[in-house]
Amino acid sequence: MTHTTPQLTGSRFPRLLRTQGIARPVAWGFAALTLFMVGDGIESGFLSPYLSQLHFSEASVALLWSVYGIVVAVASWLSSALAEAWGPRRMMLLGSVIWCVFEVVFLVLGVMRQDFAVMLVAFGIRGLGYPMFAYGFLVWVTLETPEEVMGRAVGWYWFFSTLGLGVISSYYVGAVIDTIGPLATLWTSLVFTTAGGLMVAFLLKNPVREPVTLGRSIRGVAGAVTIVGSRPKVGVGGVVRLINTLSFYAFVVFLSTYMVHQVGFTQPQWQVVWGTMLAANVLANLVSGYLGDWIGRVDVVAWFGGIGCFFTVLGLFYLPTVFGPAFALTLVVGVLYGFTLGMFVPLSAIVPLLAPRHRASAVAILNLGAGLSQFAGPVVAGLVTPIGVEATVWVIAVLYLVGFALTFLLRQNTTERAEARAAVPFPQ
Repeated sequence: MTHTTPQLTGSRFPRLLRTQGIARPVAWGFAALTLFMVGDGIESGFLSPYLSQLHFSEASVALLWSVYGIVVAVASWLSSALAEAWGPRRMMLLGSVIWCVFEVVFLVLGVMRQDFAVMLVAFGIRGLGYPMFAYGFLVWVTLETPEEVMGRAVGWYWFFSTLGLGVISSYYVGAVIDTIGPLATLWTSLVFTTAGGLMVAFLLKNPVREPVTLGRSIRGVAGAVTIVGSRPKVGVGGVVRLINTLSFYAFVVFLSTYMVHQVGFTQPQWQVVWGTMLAANVLANLVSGYLGDWIGRVDVVAWFGGIGCFFTVLGLFYLPTVFGPAFALTLVVGVLYGFTLGMFVPLSAIVPLLAPRHRASAVAILNLGAGLSQFAGPVVAGLVTPIGVEATVWVIAVLYLVGFALTFLLRQNTTERAEARAAVPFPQ
């Protein structure tokens, strides 16, 4: 007997997925996202030292990452702005193609020939690919998901994204790099990103019904600018998102050096603390989505995220500074820091629902904040030289108090709440 679409829609498993915030049209997208992010994250832990081994200067490596960061920040905003006009699936496929093509150029004509000019251009252009794929899918999730389960939907999104980017990719590299070498390990990233792209191509259907036109594209980009004027709360949400990961990108620059060279941890000990913190963050991404749907998204972000990060950022500095390289104690506070960092995830549900008929534009501002955080973190870390580590940590901690205060401005009023409930996601 042939099953019909209504029967499938009403079957137990799709219904279970819907109650957990995973709409049927995008379910395979979470698996595709994980695979793609594994490929994108493979290089993060060893590309810089590998390029140093190839005799590229520290300044050149820093320039490479700076150009990449600029492109990622712009693409994070632009991909979300265009996702609704072009269609999220089309955006994801384009991102996958750009990533794979320019990774080949980067490796063959750049790294293997040690041509820095080619590496700089190819790596920069490749930076368009990851936001187009990842944030294009985030827009898709917010478009497909009803308001009442939006928190858990974005929780699942960030769970799978971070699982691929920060956890699976790290364990994979640790398992293969000594056997096949760094260059071959970089080549294997194409296997994962290509697999993610193929899943999108064959298992997902584009929800956009209207044809793509230049006018729709221009309106999408313009809307991602004007949305801040018409919905100021969306701009506030972008600022809170910037604050969210600022400490992470700042700590990458100076905290490892401080913990190893001044506190006295061995490099392997600190790597365990840092890796366990990331694992806790993955779990928190999921937990915070459900918690937000149950007790209130704004409260979760403000109290568990803002206030939680204020205390854990200070704890991560002061406890090892006072007690020395106490591994177990530092591991505990590291886990708490990673967990509170993940409590900002409900922002991805709060902000789109502040402009429910312009969700893609709202997500564009949110993603712009995420991209700018990669700049703000290293900029704040630059304060270590003039004011010292302790004062810099306090600057970071106080910014979380600012985020705490700003978060309460994101509460929906009666009109916004009614508009959010009236907005219907794409048909399922």
